[in-house]
Amino acid sequence: MKNLKTKILIVGGGPAGYPCAIRAGQLGMDVVLVDASGLGGTCLNRGCIPSKAYIHAAGRLEEITAHAKESAMGISCAEPKLDMAGLKSWKDQLVGKLTGGIGMLLKAAGVNVLHGHANFSDAKTCVVKLADGGTQQITAEHVVLATGSTETELPFLPFSDRVLSSTSALELETLPKSLAVVGAGYIGLELGIAFAKLGSKVTFVEALDTILPQYDAEMTRPIKRWLKTHKVDLHLSAKAKGVNKDGLVFTDKSGTEQTIAAEKILIAVGRKPNTTGFGLENMAIDMDGDFIAVDDQCRTAMRNVWAIGDVVGEPMLAHKGTAQGEMVAEIIAGKKRKFDPAAIAAVCFTEPEIVGVGLTPDEAKTAGEKVITGKFPLAALGKALAMQSGTDGGFVRVTARQSDHVILGIHAVGAHVAELSGEFALALEMGARLEDIAGTIHVHPTLSEGFAESALAALGHPIHIKA
Repeated sequence: MKNLKTKILIVGGGPAGYPCAIRAGQLGMDVVLVDASGLGGTCLNRGCIPSKAYIHAAGRLEEITAHAKESAMGISCAEPKLDMAGLKSWKDQLVGKLTGGIGMLLKAAGVNVLHGHANFSDAKTCVVKLADGGTQQITAEHVVLATGSTETELPFLPFSDRVLSSTSALELETLPKSLAVVGAGYIGLELGIAFAKLGSKVTFVEALDTILPQYDAEMTRPIKRWLKTHKVDLHLSAKAKGVNKDGLVFTDKSGTEQTIAAEKILIAVGRKPNTTGFGLENMAIDMDGDFIAVDDQCRTAMRNVWAIGDVVGEPMLAHKGTAQGEMVAEIIAGKKRKFDPAAIAAVCFTEPEIVGVGLTPDEAKTAGEKVITGKFPLAALGKALAMQSGTDGGFVRVTARQSDHVILGIHAVGAHVAELSGEFALALEMGARLEDIAGTIHVHPTLSEGFAESALAALGHPIHIKA
């Protein structure tokens, strides 16, 4: 077997690995990318993009159904019908278009892409079992591990035709009449709400006493309201126990065993890093719990071996991995970089959407900060009302240090607020003060006005609500 030598070997073609490869190629380095599960990784093929496609389609169906039931805005229509197989086909076409685009970008950057599974015999040498049945040995000067993560399976509820992972839930060609969702974090809520809009009877079972524990009660209240209004049952402080012929067996917060009638059961209790099956134990790399230990440049304990993305720990977000991948490529090329973001925005595409960056008021106080906050309800925003979204209890909230007005955190909940996440993150990254946001003219009519108004509210003189 002929040995292939390269400057950089990247294992994993997801949102961390492929941007690393493209940036390294742009910088003129010799790059080999080995990918076993489809360019774009879990995010593009089985996670972020497919789920958002379903969420969009579910929202569209809900809107059309509402117009069929009762004329609104002068619009009425016939009762819509869902073709689940057609929805899956549309999702697959979308994914195919995007993965094809990544392949073209990699080719343009001069990256040698090998489709197969890598297995390391030492830190710099691996053998790739190619998808076409062949094998290829590779020796690299630098190795970048971008192997990602996978769904966590419960030992007492193993995945099956009835017990679904988030991946298999997005492959259904028939809509389940009833769906029990174990876990009310962002994955469970996003998919569960989407299936509820599509027409399934959805019930959530969550072991904690709240949904979305990374957000405070004020933020999650509009989501709970939506669940209640749409008759989506929510069992908190409840523990799943198993499955029987009728559905999901669980114990409620009083310890009483109950059964939820469920045609399908979705397990959404988190993700775990992919650290097995590729010879990591042969690479002399230190671990940080279940994750690969890295420094602020994503270096591992082994010289010239790097790790990026979900495999290095929280937050397990695609955009974090992308930033780390680009950074590592530049460091290898000789540039001075380190991974030290002021904050990383996180978004949940629930109903309504929720976005957070930086500290909540309580987190800031716990950190010893004296803070001021400003909150602006989207019900007072013309753009929100024009989109029929101002009545969902949504708002924008800013948290700033009292002494110098430096912004410490920004949070929002409401329809389409995910699109504000970039401005929120930029504000924290640039060290913005309340006056910077209030003094920036925001376009009317847009949702971004809510951010400016929240800053004005924190300063004590909002324009479109009473001070």
